[in-house]
Amino acid sequence: MKNYFLRHFQVLFFSLGQLAKSPVASLMTIGVIGITLALPSGLYLLIDNVQRLSVGWNSNTQISVFIKKETSEAEVNKLVKKLKSNPAISSVQFISSQQALAEFKELSAFGDVLNSLDHNPLPDVLLVEPKKSITEHEDLKKLVAGIAGHSEVDIAQLDLQWVRRFHAALNIVQRGILLLASLLGLAVLLTISNTIRLAILNRRQEIEITKLIGGTDSFIRRPFLYSGWLQGMFGAILAWLLIHISLLVLAGPVGELTHLYASEFRIQGMGAANSLSLVAMGGVLGWLGSRLAVGRHLREIEPR
Repeated sequence: MKNYFLRHFQVLFFSLGQLAKSPVASLMTIGVIGITLALPSGLYLLIDNVQRLSVGWNSNTQISVFIKKETSEAEVNKLVKKLKSNPAISSVQFISSQQALAEFKELSAFGDVLNSLDHNPLPDVLLVEPKKSITEHEDLKKLVAGIAGHSEVDIAQLDLQWVRRFHAALNIVQRGILLLASLLGLAVLLTISNTIRLAILNRRQEIEITKLIGGTDSFIRRPFLYSGWLQGMFGAILAWLLIHISLLVLAGPVGELTHLYASEFRIQGMGAANSLSLVAMGGVLGWLGSRLAVGRHLREIEPR
């Protein structure tokens, strides 16, 4: 057992030496692998941060209830009492048409235009907040439909609808990233496979001599497998470095933007588990790529 591991260590260091003998070619291959792996990994990390940013949005569910213009103040107060008595509703906030118009004048640049109007075009509004236990979309739809059924209500709309559309779009992007990762993973396989193929052709005579003196295919295959594994792993490490540098570059502007919105959001890195997974995936792709190349071309080389 000791000799078995010793031989593997010898082959590992021999493969490192082979990579060091041609540093330019090795660095170019590792660079291509690193950039190829960094793209889907960086996009995955971006989507993950966006999802973390949107975690709290679901808790801000609110139903905007627009009251019919002809509804009297007494009828509005009666409706507010009915809604507050609903066990599915947490709170009801009344915003009069005058308040709404004043806020609109303050926040918009149309104050002078609005002052020239002979009547207030805005309706009274109720902001209804459901209980936090009401999270299912179907339950929220039923609640909105129930509120819209009151005779005083003109329109009742769920303000969270855009968040759900946003999450649906994120799911589509995630599927796209998985497809992109699959294609780029295949590109890594082909890159390493081609690199190992060239290495096998350059060492053709050495392989023929090794076979003549009784070297087995597994003995000849081993250094090429280690070479592919090392290139894939070093490429993954380079991908991790590229992602980490990109996060450092983006951290400042993102921090300034979140500060303007009074948010404590900070970009999250890959973490130990994802980083190790990336390096492991690079090593696996490297091993598979070299295995494909060696398995095909080694059989074609026979002593003459």
